[in-house]
Amino acid sequence: MPNPKTATAGQGQYIQANAQNRYEITRADLPLHCPLDSMSLWNSHPRVYLPIEDTGKAKCPYCGADYVLID
Repeated sequence: MPNPKTATAGQGQYIQANAQNRYEITRADLPLHCPLDSMSLWNSHPRVYLPIEDTGKAKCPYCGADYVLID
């Protein structure tokens, strides 16, 4: 059985990792990590946890994705 975390973009429930430069997240998504759980992992970088609670903004040191806390 294939690993569901290796789904290609556009198939299944996962989005392509690092496809956007800006992601809006909510407090329900905390603790924040990149890549997100909803991203396909086969072409991504190692998971890194990002501090966003104090400033409402975070930038991934691997892929440069910007995260903004919207609530």
